[in-house]
Amino acid sequence: MTTKSKTHSLAINLIRMKKNILLILSLVFVITLQLGAQDIPKWKKMHYLSEEEMYLPNENSKNFVPTDPPASPVRMVAEYEQMQSVLVRYPFGLPLSLMIEMSQDCGVTTIVNSSGQQTVVSSIYQSSGANMDNIDFIIAPTDSWWTRDYGPWFVIDGNDEFGVCDFPYNRPRPNDDEIPVEVAEHLDINLFGMPLEHTGGNWMCSGIQQGASTTLVYTENPGMTHGEVQDMVDDYLGITEYHVLQDPLDDYIEHIDCWGKFLGPSKVLIGQVPMSDNRYEDFEAVADYFANTISDWGVPYEVFRVFTPGRSQTTPYTNSLILNNKVFVPLTGNQNDAAAIEVYETAMPGYEIHGILYNDWFNTDALHCRTRGIADIGMLKIKHTPLLGEVQLQDEYTISAIIKNYNGSTLYADSLLLYYQFNGGEFESVLMTQSLGYSYSANIPYAEEGTVVGYYIHAADESGRSANHPYIGAPDPHEFTVVQMFPGLEVSPDTLMFLTADQCVEGQKVKIYPDDDTDVTIENINLEGFDEFYWYSEPLVSFPYNLAAADSLILTVYIGLPTDYEGELLQDTMFIDCTGGDHEVLIMLDEDIISAVPETEHSTRISSVYPNPFENLCNIRLDLDKDRDIRIDILDVKGSYVAAITSGHMSKGEHLLQWDASALPAGIYYITLSGEGHTEAIRVLKR
Repeated sequence: MTTKSKTHSLAINLIRMKKNILLILSLVFVITLQLGAQDIPKWKKMHYLSEEEMYLPNENSKNFVPTDPPASPVRMVAEYEQMQSVLVRYPFGLPLSLMIEMSQDCGVTTIVNSSGQQTVVSSIYQSSGANMDNIDFIIAPTDSWWTRDYGPWFVIDGNDEFGVCDFPYNRPRPNDDEIPVEVAEHLDINLFGMPLEHTGGNWMCSGIQQGASTTLVYTENPGMTHGEVQDMVDDYLGITEYHVLQDPLDDYIEHIDCWGKFLGPSKVLIGQVPMSDNRYEDFEAVADYFANTISDWGVPYEVFRVFTPGRSQTTPYTNSLILNNKVFVPLTGNQNDAAAIEVYETAMPGYEIHGILYNDWFNTDALHCRTRGIADIGMLKIKHTPLLGEVQLQDEYTISAIIKNYNGSTLYADSLLLYYQFNGGEFESVLMTQSLGYSYSANIPYAEEGTVVGYYIHAADESGRSANHPYIGAPDPHEFTVVQMFPGLEVSPDTLMFLTADQCVEGQKVKIYPDDDTDVTIENINLEGFDEFYWYSEPLVSFPYNLAAADSLILTVYIGLPTDYEGELLQDTMFIDCTGGDHEVLIMLDEDIISAVPETEHSTRISSVYPNPFENLCNIRLDLDKDRDIRIDILDVKGSYVAAITSGHMSKGEHLLQWDASALPAGIYYITLSGEGHTEAIRVLKR
């Protein structure tokens, strides 16, 4: 035998000897664990703890620092909102092909333990075809690859600033527990410390006000009552409705992502097992719970089911990752893989559904556990509570939204669009108009009873970002069905034509009554503008007003003749809003009346109102050319009667009246004067 052959033989024998020693040590370790299992606390046996971790003392020695909560109101960013990157850790625990795919249109932020390791990983990415423009790194030590469990939770505080919410990680892994701090520094955003022991695998949120976990959160925070846990997630995350559920999985980990997942604010995916499975009733109970729970969008959750019996081969289908318009679903070669993909395609139309086949997925540790989205801190966000289900027949349907871009760039005004369709037809668009601050609105036109209306909102800004609501837009729009749910009104007449000055002063009457033998609630009566048109009812009413089936409401509509008419004011519209739909009364003014008005101001008038704007007290100065019977009243911006200032006979000359509005909210009001052939209205602002 040659020297080379002897050396090779010796190496083989050494390898075999090492394997035998490792096998013996492993057997000894297993026996030791079995013998000492009664002495190891349950919490130390969760989520693949190492031998070293198993025997750490039961004290929490982490460097977690609690802070005050974010400024209110706070909102937590959901998984299905816009992400600028996805957080992974090297060594990966993920197929390299997944990182390459994610990098094509999203950032991939990789945690490495040194600059040397960064060079190695960067070379791996580059040689494998990653989009290197989307690759960045955080250099920090870690203990495991479960970035979902220990990674940052993103919030937006009441100052519209992004931040990271940190929490004591429920594993004795001090390096992992520091990663939220590292991410906040990496992004240069705020850091908040929520003193609630938790883990990302046992958390999902709607992105509005709801969140969910298993009762593990109670087990791991024994010093807190259930109410205190609720208060904690409310203060730090804006979660006002926290669904804490019994875990149906019957496994050691008790993480919600092993059997459930929010797919949107009103959609949830729940695992399913065969009826022969002893856990069947528990899974069905969870599914029924969500099916009977009202989501943040005001409708019950739409529950989708995916077959996840576990066992061999594994079926970790709820442990998926939503990353912008893509969904990555872990596959194992199981015969149920194709059906799981179909469930996602049905539940999330318009999304790209990618099955990720990998030999190293487990039922309680798969793709979701090993990734964590990093919120787009410059996101363009559309906030809107949609019309869903059955909606009362109306003349039109107002769609309002808050549109904010956190990157500071300008919104493209011509991109702020409301798209709508009737009965699945082609989408049409209408431009949304800004009303106040970040508020925008547009109207979907009349649709007859039985019409299925679909719609979505679109916006874009100069940063290159665009957004839809719902997130995916046209493939899965909001939908509602037009129905006649409530009794309506009859309004007679529906047009008022003022042909003489006397009609303007004396007013014309409108009769409002139910169209059948059912009470009707009138929500409001208002005009488009109040500079010249206003109304009174007798008796005076406040809204909402219940109009009995056999009753009627009489309005008297007046017109204050404009003395500075320039050809713009010939008509107005009175809107009567009720539970049975909206009604309009057209008010038209003959222009010959206008031309007959003298160019000089009427000698009976409100000469001044001061201060305007005012805080609580408003002074009203009158000039009367002779003794007259006059009336001065206050209307609110909706045209509703608020108060009477004076009514009766007043002598010739100047009069100073005072209106005390200290008991009224801030807003726009109208001071109206009427008497002996003259009416007018002056707009004032109470701060």
